[in-house]
Amino acid sequence: MTHAAADTRYDDMPYRRVGRSGLKLPAVSLGLWHNFGDGDRTTDVQRAVLRRAFDLGVTHFDLANNYGPPPGSAEENFGRHFRRDLRPYRDELVISTKAGYGMWAGPYGEWGSRKSLLSSLDQSLGRLGLEHVDIFYSHRPDPETPIEETMGALDSAVRQGKALYVGISNYSPEQTAEAARVLRELGTPLLVHQPSYSMVNRWIEDGLQDVLDTVGAGSVVFSPLAQGLLTDRYLNGVPADSRAASDSPFLTSDRLTEETLGKVRALNDIAKRRGQTLAQMAIAWVLRGGRVTSALVGASSVAQLEDTVAATANLEFDPDELAEVERLL
Repeated sequence: MTHAAADTRYDDMPYRRVGRSGLKLPAVSLGLWHNFGDGDRTTDVQRAVLRRAFDLGVTHFDLANNYGPPPGSAEENFGRHFRRDLRPYRDELVISTKAGYGMWAGPYGEWGSRKSLLSSLDQSLGRLGLEHVDIFYSHRPDPETPIEETMGALDSAVRQGKALYVGISNYSPEQTAEAARVLRELGTPLLVHQPSYSMVNRWIEDGLQDVLDTVGAGSVVFSPLAQGLLTDRYLNGVPADSRAASDSPFLTSDRLTEETLGKVRALNDIAKRRGQTLAQMAIAWVLRGGRVTSALVGASSVAQLEDTVAATANLEFDPDELAEVERLL
């Protein structure tokens, strides 16, 4: 049975304009990087998370061609749930995907050539079962392909009706400024950049945010919880079944020094005083001041999703709280 979305879905979620565009995104977006591959979670859990997300006002669902595992499976699984539950609400949704990391064998299966990007987009649309995506990203800069070719491919995606907007991810401030210039000359403005950003990973403050303000682009930040570090997961040490204990490339055990864990516990104390979990405060922190458009989060369960989205109930920090956080970081 097709999902009947909650009538209250727009009551509580804040929406923010993306740069100088007419598009608005929810303050919290759902990323399908983890938890939507084959075998990651049962189909029923994936379906429940997507349905609940939309009921909570999360209208933006973010994918990439290589999300899984295996690569492509997150798009396939999302497409299956979309057809079953969300197709009647297509015009209320912002669905994004990306290309640039390794996807298939041979010289055209990754990076940023016109051949690779447009072929990948066609494959993604097939897996998703869509005629177009709302945002198509270059997932990473290609050191061997002229940026004019990569941005030209994004422009072509829009002109072919396969994407409404275009974005970039993992580009430096200088590369972002150049990408925006090329796209502006082509007539397809840069809508958004998707960088990593969290309390413990603040690289975008060193120039990138200023560039985005100048060119009129927004930002959708990933890993705002620092791969789980900024949650209650590690308050009492490193659990045996945690990502850090398995030496995940995204959160290795050598990062979890006693000094780091002490800072995390102190941040947790601030969160408690705010009436939030540490994860909720971490989400609110990246959204502070309005320079970030949306925080991109994953969810392995409905309960985790609900806890994260609840961060939007308190996005304001007083000066003393911000100063205390700065001292810790």
